[in-house]
Amino acid sequence: MQIRKTHKWGIFVIAMLSVMLIGFSFACDGDDNGDDNGYSTDPNGNNQPGENEVWMQNTAFVPSELTVSTGTTVTWVNKDAFTHTVTSGAAGNPTDLFDSGNMGENDTFSFTFQSEGTFPYFCKIHPNQMTGTITVE
Repeated sequence: MQIRKTHKWGIFVIAMLSVMLIGFSFACDGDDNGDDNGYSTDPNGNNQPGENEVWMQNTAFVPSELTVSTGTTVTWVNKDAFTHTVTSGAAGNPTDLFDSGNMGENDTFSFTFQSEGTFPYFCKIHPNQMTGTITVE
């Protein structure tokens, strides 16, 4: 009789460990698209920024350089789980053209570029790591 109880207990433990392992594997991915990058895809299912869009991802602007036409609205999306900013100018020399303020995960900021030129920008929180440029033609 004792053997049966031990056997049943062993099956129960194995079943519980299996359930926990399956749950852990889903939790580690961070999204449901199976790409293991920890980031969600955009609404179209793409795992990259859309047209005229810049992602803040892995403490970088992606892409770091973007060329657009006059009158184009650029949208930045924070894909990181921590705060960033999008601030015009350079570290130590910001300009007053645009500043997103603090952006949490999945927050967005948009700015419409009305004149031609080259517009550098950076993250106030990570000024040495996160810089980018918008070129307007």
